[in-house]
Amino acid sequence: MQREGCRMSGGEQEPAGAGMITLDDLDNMTDELGSDSAYNSNGSIEEEAEPMEDGDQDRLLNYWQTIGRGHQVEVPNEMAEPIQQMTRNNTTEERQRVPFLVLSCKEKCGEVLYEKRQYGQAKWACIKMQEEQYEQSICLGFMKLMRYICEQNSSGLYLGMTIPILTVVHTDESQSELTRSVTVAYYVPNHLQEHPPQPTDQDIIIEEWPSTVVFTRSFGGATNEESIMREIHLLAELLESPELCLQDTFIVAGYTNPAAANRQNEIWFLQRP
Repeated sequence: MQREGCRMSGGEQEPAGAGMITLDDLDNMTDELGSDSAYNSNGSIEEEAEPMEDGDQDRLLNYWQTIGRGHQVEVPNEMAEPIQQMTRNNTTEERQRVPFLVLSCKEKCGEVLYEKRQYGQAKWACIKMQEEQYEQSICLGFMKLMRYICEQNSSGLYLGMTIPILTVVHTDESQSELTRSVTVAYYVPNHLQEHPPQPTDQDIIIEEWPSTVVFTRSFGGATNEESIMREIHLLAELLESPELCLQDTFIVAGYTNPAAANRQNEIWFLQRP
């Protein structure tokens, strides 16, 4: 399978006051933790040269707690170990991308408007959330998935990070707003697809998703109710036959951690079976 196709253009910047910290804040955090910190100022993950000390673990937890408060989410102290473990183990090379086949690209004046891809049948660890705000649902859902990834599973092993993290969202019949129910999903790494470790958290379910054709467009910045609805309407206008896709179910794909100042996201339309 071809794993990457045309370069997607997502030029939107994070709106002011969206609850995210600034690039300066991220740079300061990197300086405090040292150059071996797993998170760089772009919110991506870099290779770590030395093990973290206890003080670094505390500062990293405090950093996540600061981010969480911006989304009205409390990050409990017991998240310190999963956060440290994920930070320590993940390097750019180790983050496995979900495999896909590029079927076509739609371009205009050198800009990729959207991409058509096929994703194969695969197993995902999924958790359903229904918080008051979208950002609360994805933050709380991802923390639960982090625990599953970081040894809280039947194998007792660290599973490794895969990208993107997907969030299945739903709209009302008129496509005017999102419903509160979302599903946050983590792709089980390729070598564990046949026999995925079972979660110790009963809220997390291993689901097998069928092969699916999606239409996808990238966008940057925050993912919230307003930005997601805007991207849904934009891609619907660009597609030649949007009626061939599901009209009330969409996917938001996230490639950077929630602390990133400039997030890399995609909106996916699902072609009807």
